[in-house]
Amino acid sequence: MDFIVKIEDEPRAFLESLPEKTQKIVRNKLTLLKSDPYPGKGGDKEKFTCRGKKPVYRVHISHSYTALYRIENSIVFIYYLDTIERAHKKYGRL
Repeated sequence: MDFIVKIEDEPRAFLESLPEKTQKIVRNKLTLLKSDPYPGKGGDKEKFTCRGKKPVYRVHISHSYTALYRIENSIVFIYYLDTIERAHKKYGRL
């Protein structure tokens, strides 16, 4: 089953502010979520759940960036993208 990956406005603006080579690396990694957005063995994806809330997923991108996303039906919504350092400051070490 293929998923649709949608990048929301704020993470898209951050992505577009990155150097072109970095944008390509990040886009390639996010594109991989189309075929497999769920965590697996030895991967760089993680699932987080809070009681009564929908699961949130995190993917690390080339030891520099973190994307947070949620999966609804067959759509992967990327709602946060930033450096790993800023993501840890904002969200803690999920």
